[in-house]
Amino acid sequence: MTSTLAPTGIDTTASPARALVCRACSARYPLAAQHACYECFGPLEVDYDPAALATVTREQIEAGPQNIWRYAALLPAGQDPATRVTLDPGFTPLVAADQLAAELGITGPLWIKDDSANPTHSFKDRVVSVALTAARALGFSRFACASTGNLANSVAAHAARAGTASVVFIPSDLEQGKVVTTAVYGGDLVAIDGSYDDVNRLCGELVETDEFEDTAFVNVNVRPYYAEGSKTLGYEVAEQLGWRIPAQVVIPMASGELLTKVDKAFSELVEIGLVEAPVGGWKVFGAQSAGCNPIATALHGGGDTITPVKPTGIAKSLNIGDPAAGLYALEAVRRTDGWMDYADDDEIRAAVRLLARTTGVFAETAGGVTVAVLRKLVESGKLDPTAETVVYNTGEGLKTLDAVAGEVGPTHRIKPSLRAARDAGLLG
Repeated sequence: MTSTLAPTGIDTTASPARALVCRACSARYPLAAQHACYECFGPLEVDYDPAALATVTREQIEAGPQNIWRYAALLPAGQDPATRVTLDPGFTPLVAADQLAAELGITGPLWIKDDSANPTHSFKDRVVSVALTAARALGFSRFACASTGNLANSVAAHAARAGTASVVFIPSDLEQGKVVTTAVYGGDLVAIDGSYDDVNRLCGELVETDEFEDTAFVNVNVRPYYAEGSKTLGYEVAEQLGWRIPAQVVIPMASGELLTKVDKAFSELVEIGLVEAPVGGWKVFGAQSAGCNPIATALHGGGDTITPVKPTGIAKSLNIGDPAAGLYALEAVRRTDGWMDYADDDEIRAAVRLLARTTGVFAETAGGVTVAVLRKLVESGKLDPTAETVVYNTGEGLKTLDAVAGEVGPTHRIKPSLRAARDAGLLG
């Protein structure tokens, strides 16, 4: 559960982080490379000094860089720019989606938080920057991960920028676009004949070996720090809306951690007085693929047991059949009176095209899942069409071209002449 590279190097005089705490039993541990509780095997997360967080002001944040490090005072590591392992992701566009709203029957403000604008074109750059900055402080000299694609891209790119060795593990049936955009950075890329859950299980075993004691697996032994990077998606939305939390957010789910951390970010902003909660609070909605929907299935069944599944379908970046944070995602959705739903492959393809046509945002299949679920939430009455809503797009469509390549193409094919253009109706 922890690397033998034990000494912590996180500077608690600069960082607001004070300990790791178990989400299940509240046991506390030092800020080290540990991700599971020794008492109950529950997941650990970073615990902060409330007094340190309370000193953060809007003015301090607004004076910071145009990336995630403007929120450094709310993160576990990276307060000193010289210590960061980063591509400087973040402060991505918040796109007004008026045409999409009109097509779906939404009358309130609708926004797309478009994280495809990050350096490796997904939100994973946020979590990797925070995780690897913590990993460097903890003394690790090699970077690694288990990935469904986007995380592999990001870890390989961060390692290349930092001049550090990397080894990333992926399912062998991953989209070719994500394979190429990982391999191009020159690190070791290991394709595993199995699902993501098989890959993750292997990485959990490797991290315990002597041969990998110098290796930070961003989503294993330094996972508590990695997860905190997702909070910046909550912070940014609130700041970009003029320091206001939207009434509703719709978030794609793989492990479920992104959803829980956006919710946590909103709670932190309210607790330290940077924003006021919307009247009636905010609602969190989760989106899954029909080919991998164990969290949504548990919610629909009214229970707390998440039954692992074998993932199928085109939304491979969401294909985690045994979601580590699934129970916590259920808790967040129930507490905020939100909901979860899922979309099949045809609905995902149609939603990718709908989002592109109405907003100019070309999303990967995970974004198609989220927009397809948004449509379902409106049609079912679960989501209030009059309330301000933010939908999260977490990745770039160029990574998953095969999903829609057979459905789009030239609308005309003509010879290179004015007459041909006129005959095709292009001159009106």
